[in-house]
Amino acid sequence: MTVRNTQSGEMKIASRMQHSRSGRGFTLIELMIVLSIIIILMGVAIPNYQRSILHARETVLRNDLYALRSAIDQYTLDKQKAPQSLSDLVTAGYLKQLPKDPMTNSNDTWQVDQEDSLMAVDQTEPGIVDVHSGSSATASDGTAYNTW
Repeated sequence: MTVRNTQSGEMKIASRMQHSRSGRGFTLIELMIVLSIIIILMGVAIPNYQRSILHARETVLRNDLYALRSAIDQYTLDKQKAPQSLSDLVTAGYLKQLPKDPMTNSNDTWQVDQEDSLMAVDQTEPGIVDVHSGSSATASDGTAYNTW
């Protein structure tokens, strides 16, 4: 602290705090450094986030395919005939609703494999034997989703 005399004879105390850094704000270089650090962190975080979203969608697809295939098999064994469409599984109560294909975001794009072969000895009518995703995009393991 410094003490100064003014013209009227009063003593005025000038504090260094009045001219401190907190009163002026941040310099341009400091702001640029902070923004650079934020951009670098985002550059690392965004690809990781996108990878985790893709992994989650692939997991949902695997689970949906498992559920659909299990329902097709159970329907075929119970009714002695394979379902003629995926909506037969919903109508018969094997599924509450047809799941959405997480890769196409639609429940109308499932690709079904229909065969003339019979799965069981007592099966009377052929129909759907397998189901695949309607997406031809490539999965993280390098295979196409419609081959799963």
